[in-house]
Amino acid sequence: MALSIMIVDDDVVCRSMLQDIIDECGIGEVMGTAEGGIEGARMILKSKPDVVLIDLLMPDQDGIETITQLKNSGYDGKFIMISQIENKDMVGQAYKKGIEFFIHKPINRVEVEHVLSKVNEQWKYERYVSEIKQSLAKLDIAGPSSPRKERKVRDVVKTILMDLGIIGEIGSKDIIALMENAIEHREATSFPPLKELYESVAHTYKQGQKDIEKESKAIEQRIRRTIMAALNNMASIGLTDYSNPKFEYYAPLYFDFQDIRMRMKVMDEELQPDKGKVNIKKFLQVFYMEILEKLNS
Repeated sequence: MALSIMIVDDDVVCRSMLQDIIDECGIGEVMGTAEGGIEGARMILKSKPDVVLIDLLMPDQDGIETITQLKNSGYDGKFIMISQIENKDMVGQAYKKGIEFFIHKPINRVEVEHVLSKVNEQWKYERYVSEIKQSLAKLDIAGPSSPRKERKVRDVVKTILMDLGIIGEIGSKDIIALMENAIEHREATSFPPLKELYESVAHTYKQGQKDIEKESKAIEQRIRRTIMAALNNMASIGLTDYSNPKFEYYAPLYFDFQDIRMRMKVMDEELQPDKGKVNIKKFLQVFYMEILEKLNS
């Protein structure tokens, strides 16, 4: 099943080029095009495409404003921003509003195909995860795991940690404990709030409310640093061999592509590294779903 795509851009040449590229590469199907944000929002809410390619600057209503309106109206598809703007503040604002990727103007066929390919991978995985959730919910798997199952959870977690190159990181112990706790106390396939998980794991380490609060924060920081180490490992692999199976599988699955791309740029150009950021919630949710998949395969 191909991606359904909507193009919103006031430049008729840009719309035509994007449609031709999409039609020729076969990744998706263009459901329609709009030359402004207002018209685009109306068409998107009516047809609900999987992906929206939207220009940042348009005369009637800019891309960020249009995205905000669509999200407030309940649209939950993916957004790809089209822009020649290099202003970091505007780019940062776009990411905060839910942009998945950027396509830079002037339009480059290779970049468009690459970005659409990555979005398609995410879309397929999310559909797959959704199907797993539905299947597991029907099996009514709620309830505590047996000791044998817990040991198996630990084995699955360790395998993934080794693939990500972080089995030796101090936070790997916290991730193992967190995943065992989440699986043991799962309700259907819902992933518990992070704060609740940190506190549950902290209770196994410490006694006393003050100690629990302090340890919960320490667990979060250790996990954050460990996930950042995994991000660096993936970026390093990607720079060496972009077609490496581990990079192709784990990088788009566990991380936001813009974070991987930025980390690769920092490494490649030997820039001064910043503290960096990682989406902890996404990382742990994907980890959790992969464990469930492996336990029931």
